[in-house]
Amino acid sequence: MRWSVLVALLAATASPASAQPATRGIVLGELTWVEAERALTPDTLVVIPLGAAAKEHGPHLKLKNDLILADYLTARVIERADVVVAPTVPYHFYPSFLEYPGSTHLRLETARDVMVDIVRSLSAHGPKRFYVLNTGISTNRALAPAAELLAADGILLRYTILSEVLAAAEASVKEEAGGTHADEIETSMILYIDPSAVDMSKAAKDYDASGRGPLSRVKGRPNTTYSPTGIWGDATLATREKGRVVVDAWVEGTLKDIEATRTAPLPSPRLAARGGAR
Repeated sequence: MRWSVLVALLAATASPASAQPATRGIVLGELTWVEAERALTPDTLVVIPLGAAAKEHGPHLKLKNDLILADYLTARVIERADVVVAPTVPYHFYPSFLEYPGSTHLRLETARDVMVDIVRSLSAHGPKRFYVLNTGISTNRALAPAAELLAADGILLRYTILSEVLAAAEASVKEEAGGTHADEIETSMILYIDPSAVDMSKAAKDYDASGRGPLSRVKGRPNTTYSPTGIWGDATLATREKGRVVVDAWVEGTLKDIEATRTAPLPSPRLAARGGAR
């Protein structure tokens, strides 16, 4: 069972002092529809994890790297937050990695509408506040218009903005000159969460500061960032301790975001603007 694996991962990385006696959150997929009817109320805050199940992360990290992050962070949130957790969304807007086999991507409009449809489906039974536990950067481009469409329904959708949540923690441990993908920081997080999912013998430094646009395996391709490995940064600098610092900051930042979403005012419905997911 997937959630038993998550609990095992969490137990392996948490210290006895930080372990919680029982979970607070509810996993939607573990309920029957009868139980879901009781759990999904107007006061319920629904968390939707978002993590790519197939996206390149260099030769040293797995394609499911973002899914590993999403699952682990979700387990940490469930321990401490009174939320209902929907199933993880494994496909979304990832246009920068398509030259690398195994990487998947949805068009911006599709990624936007997938989230809108998920939220509207659940909101019809009560909840009006939703938080996307977002593990991506490009995903923001599809989540922002999704939030705008849902606001017309009187539904509040917020999501993790990694540049805000992780900036201070990353700055405190980062040694690489630059980079944001499969790099020192991302590799460190996986070393902390699940060392078996990292092959440090294949980690590399691959950072082209002059690049612009999606990563490319072809040197000199216009409007791209050359990266023969699929790394953008220096993964060789990764350590488990750096990962602990960043992951713990991510958990705390996410919990803060969730509580802010819980108390934020709902948007006023704009019936004329609603239409459907375009």
